[in-house]
Amino acid sequence: MRTQIRKENGIAILEPNGKIVGASVTELREVISPQIETSDTPRILINFGKVNKIDGSGLFALMEARATASRKHGRIGVINVGKHIKDLVAVSRIVSLFEHFDNEDAAISALAA
Repeated sequence: MRTQIRKENGIAILEPNGKIVGASVTELREVISPQIETSDTPRILINFGKVNKIDGSGLFALMEARATASRKHGRIGVINVGKHIKDLVAVSRIVSLFEHFDNEDAAISALAA
């Protein structure tokens, strides 16, 4: 898995590519953690458009990141969540923990507020 990171309007936009399973989960943590740690109120948008699979440990890493960001009054939003990820999130009942947006522009506007 590779993840591109860019900043727009004070929001870290992460674009993982590939599968978030096994060792890739550690990579995801290594990408998200600095975004949270270096900000007083982290604002992160994760674009899942190029992620074709995520497992339970990947979801757990996202939940950890969300909890850490929330303690700093931060927010994590997601866009382009594919069917496999939606199904896994729905089954695990964590769907309400993440802010979902229809597109990047809407997410940036909402997270920047």
